[in-house]
Amino acid sequence: MPDTEGFDEFYRCSRQRVLGYVYLLTGDRSEAQDAVQEAYVRAWQRWSTVRDHHDPESWVRVVAARVAVSRWRSLRSRARAYLRHGPADEAAPPSTDTVAVVAALRRLPEEQRTAIALHYLVGLPVAEVARETRAPVGTVKARLSRGRAALADLLAIIDSKEAIDA
Repeated sequence: MPDTEGFDEFYRCSRQRVLGYVYLLTGDRSEAQDAVQEAYVRAWQRWSTVRDHHDPESWVRVVAARVAVSRWRSLRSRARAYLRHGPADEAAPPSTDTVAVVAALRRLPEEQRTAIALHYLVGLPVAEVARETRAPVGTVKARLSRGRAALADLLAIIDSKEAIDA
């Protein structure tokens, strides 16, 4: 069991110093907060080892600095890619049919929606959907059948509303 009180005390006593240090490195308070948070999460995950380190605060400081530098390098790489390739092509807005199908899917029970998405959108066979959802094959087949029927009804309602509005 982790030493929560020991970690809490360590966090309370060291967080401001570590945050101040990383803020000076990054010049961005938000980035510093994110990096420090990530470092403390990693320290918590390894607290049984970190607490025995000769200076746990230095361990967190080094990890936070590495996280901040890693994010900076990632941003720099993205900026270089942007300069090389230009902005990404804008995605076309979804069609009205896509919007209608998504709206109808949202109204289905989660089990039916999951089965339909895995089978029809991801392309998994029924047996694989059953394995992934931990449901019997017959149950998956029933969910697909009921889901298709419900979708047909929901889409018919949407089509009739659009015809009335037009």
